[in-house]
Amino acid sequence: MLLSREQAIDLLRQNIKNERMIFHCLASEAVMRALARRLGKDEEQWGQAGLLHDLDVEMTAADPMVHGLETTRILTEMGIDPEVVQAIRLHNEMAAREPRTSEFHHALAAGETITGLIVATSLVYPDKKISSVKPKSVIKRMKEKAFAASVRRENILECEMIGIPLEEFAALALTAMTALESDR
Repeated sequence: MLLSREQAIDLLRQNIKNERMIFHCLASEAVMRALARRLGKDEEQWGQAGLLHDLDVEMTAADPMVHGLETTRILTEMGIDPEVVQAIRLHNEMAAREPRTSEFHHALAAGETITGLIVATSLVYPDKKISSVKPKSVIKRMKEKAFAASVRRENILECEMIGIPLEEFAALALTAMTALESDR
């Protein structure tokens, strides 16, 4: 079972109060939907995983050893699609300690990670808009050790495991996030 988008957003807002985190979840949803379209996958399923992947971020204080596990418990109890739950559980490899084994797992890890990098990259521009960011800027920032210290480059590079080159992946993510930004 999947929640309606309205139900998923309500659940998200019940558990996350920080508006930047909510934007990150909405951005991850947009990127996951774009990836699903690009790969011919279930857009609703992938979008829901992107939207709910950080459901427990505030209750676990983003502790990498447990982040994702509380979300797994909540969504399992609700009867949410087990593939969505598994992808969410595995987006944080520290908590799951299992390898990602499907396109869905790799896509969520890469998609949710690049949203954070894109937002951080946009902050270096005077107008602080995602629409001002270019794919080459994202790739450049990803390679800067100090800038990307909190970003797991390995997660972003999982885009290549699903057959999408890094520059195309950055462009796809930017397009999805720019559309979201213009809707705000």
